[in-house]
Amino acid sequence: MQPSPSPSPRRRATARALLRLFFLVALSLAALLAFVTSTPSSSSSSPGRRALRLVLPRRRQPLTTLLRAVRRDEHEARTNSPVAPRAVGQGHRSSDSSDLDAVLLPDWEVLVLLRPDDDDLPSGNATCAFPGGARSPARSLGRMPASGRRAFTCAMPRPERRHSRPFRAPRLVFATLSSLTADDEDAAPAAAAAARSLTPEMMRWSGRLVYDSAAIDGGGNVLVFAKGVNPRQGVNRDAADIRCIYYRRSTAAENGDRDVVASLPATTSAQQVFQCPAPPPSTATAAEAQLRVTLAVAGEDPIPSVATYIPPPTRRDTTTTTTKKKLICACTMVRDVAKFLREWVVYHAAVGVDRFYLYDNGSGDDLDGQVRQLSAEGFHVSTHSWPWPKTQEAGFSYAAAVHLDSCEWMAFVDVDEFIFSPDWDGSGKPTKSMLRSIVTAVEPDVGQVTLGCKDFGPSGQTKHPKEGVTQGYTCRRRAEERHKSLVRLDSVAPSLMNSVHHFELRPEFKWERSRDARVNHYKYQAWDEFKVKFRRRVSTYVADWTDRVNHGSKDRTPGLGFEAVEPARWPHKFCEVEDTLLRDVTRRWFGVGFTNKLAHRTVGGTTHSSS
Repeated sequence: MQPSPSPSPRRRATARALLRLFFLVALSLAALLAFVTSTPSSSSSSPGRRALRLVLPRRRQPLTTLLRAVRRDEHEARTNSPVAPRAVGQGHRSSDSSDLDAVLLPDWEVLVLLRPDDDDLPSGNATCAFPGGARSPARSLGRMPASGRRAFTCAMPRPERRHSRPFRAPRLVFATLSSLTADDEDAAPAAAAAARSLTPEMMRWSGRLVYDSAAIDGGGNVLVFAKGVNPRQGVNRDAADIRCIYYRRSTAAENGDRDVVASLPATTSAQQVFQCPAPPPSTATAAEAQLRVTLAVAGEDPIPSVATYIPPPTRRDTTTTTTKKKLICACTMVRDVAKFLREWVVYHAAVGVDRFYLYDNGSGDDLDGQVRQLSAEGFHVSTHSWPWPKTQEAGFSYAAAVHLDSCEWMAFVDVDEFIFSPDWDGSGKPTKSMLRSIVTAVEPDVGQVTLGCKDFGPSGQTKHPKEGVTQGYTCRRRAEERHKSLVRLDSVAPSLMNSVHHFELRPEFKWERSRDARVNHYKYQAWDEFKVKFRRRVSTYVADWTDRVNHGSKDRTPGLGFEAVEPARWPHKFCEVEDTLLRDVTRRWFGVGFTNKLAHRTVGGTTHSSS
C-alpha cells in the first residue's frame, strides 16, 4: 500500500485560514453572549424577568435570601448596575460619600437629599457640581416633613446629559459660582474622569423606587412610599406578598448579614402607600445607626430606595399632654401658587378653617414669603416639602395619617377651589360657624361629606384678574362632573387609599352628600394661567396633558389638544351659567380685591394689611 500523499502547501494554508476564521467567530459569539447577559434588559430585575417571576407560585423568601439580594444590589450600585438600589453622592463633607441621595426626576431635574444630621452645613442655596465638570444652581426646598432631610433641586446641564449611562450623582457645594477661581475652572476637566469613577449613580424616578417613609401611631407603624409596586389604579398587590426590609446605610459588602437589621411583613398595600411594623427599638437608637427602609415583593429583589427610617423622638417626661384638635383643617398640594394663596386662605379662614397645610411640590415662586406674611397676620399656615412628581394621592395619605392628632376634619381642596353655600348669600359678614355647621350637622357614623364641584370658565378674562378668582370669574358650566370632600380623619381606612376627591373609609363609617354646600372650582382660567397645567399634573393615575392618551375623557379639557396651544375663543368657553353669587358675597365681606378690614388681621396690636 502506498502512503497517501501529503497535503499541498495550498491546502495547508486554506486549512489554517479556516481554523483562524472559526476561532474568530467563536470569540465574537462569546463576546456577544457576555454583552447580552450583562445589559440591563437581561438583568434579573428587568421587566421581562419580573413578568416571568409573576407567573411562578408565590412563596416567602427566607431572610438569608433577602439579605443576599440587598448585598448584591449594593455591590451593583458600586459597579455597573443600571439602576442602583442606593444613590449617594459626595456632599460638603467629602470624607463621607453617603452624605446625600440624588434622584433624576422628569425634565432633567435632579433632586438632592442630605442626611438628617446636617446641622453643620451652611443654610440657603448651593451649587450642584456634576462629575463631568458641569455645574448648575441648586435651589433649597426646605426640609422633608418626616425625615427632616434638607432637599435641593437643580437642573442637569446639557453637557452632563451627553455622558454615557449610568448618570452619576453631583456633589452639593455651598458656594456661589462666582466664587470659583480660574484655577478651579482649569482643573475641572482634568478631574472629571476621575470624579465620574468615584461618584455613585443617581436613582431614576422612571423606575421602581422607595422614595420616603414616616413613623406614625407613636412610632409603632411606618408608612413606606414606593412607586412601581402598584402601577395600575385600583389594582393593588396583597400586603402578604410584600416584606419591609430595614438595613443600615453601610457601603461595605463585607459587613454581611449585619447590614440588614429587620425583615417584617407589610400590613397594608394600596397605591404608593405601604404600612409596615417599626423595627425593634434597639436597631436605630444611635445617630450613626440610621436605617434605610425598602420593600421586597415575593420572588423579586428588594426595590431601590432613598428612604431613611427616622424613629420618633423619645418622650423625656411621663406626663401626658393632649392638645385639643382643631375642628376643620384644609390640606392641598401646591406648586407656584403664591399669587393665589392669600385669597384662598383669607376666605376659608373666615368661614371656619382653623389650619392650612400646604404640601409644596417644588414651587419656585414666592410661596414662602406669602406664607410668612400670612403667619405674621395670625393665620395658621404651614408648608411641607413634597418634591415627588405625580404623587398627590400619596401626599394626601401622608397628611391624613400625620395630622390625625391635630385635626378632626380635613378639607382636601385645591387653591383654585372655594367651599361655598348659596345660603350664605344673605349674610353681611362671614362667620366660622358657616363651614362648621356642615360637619357638626351629620350623624356620628358619617366619615366623609362630599361637595359637588361647579367648574368656572375664563369668563372673558385674558389675564389673571387683579380682583382675584372669586370676583374675576363668574361664568361656569352647568353640569357637575367632580366632587371634593370633607374627611373625618379617624374614619379613614388603614390603607389610606384615596382618589384625591375622596378617601376609602373604615367599614363602620359612611359618606354623605351635602345638600347645602358646593365647591366653586375656578378650573378654566385665563389662558396664560391655564397653560401652566401642561407642565405636569400632580395626580398619579391621571395622564399629563401632553400624553397622547385618553382623548375625550373627563380628565381632559373639552376641545383641548395635546399641546399648549390656545384654542379659538378660549376666553368665552365653558360659559353656560352666569353665576355671580360668590363674587357678590366676597365683595360684600372683603371688598373688591379683598382689600377691606375683614381681609386683614390685627395681631399683638399691629394691623397687617392684605395688600
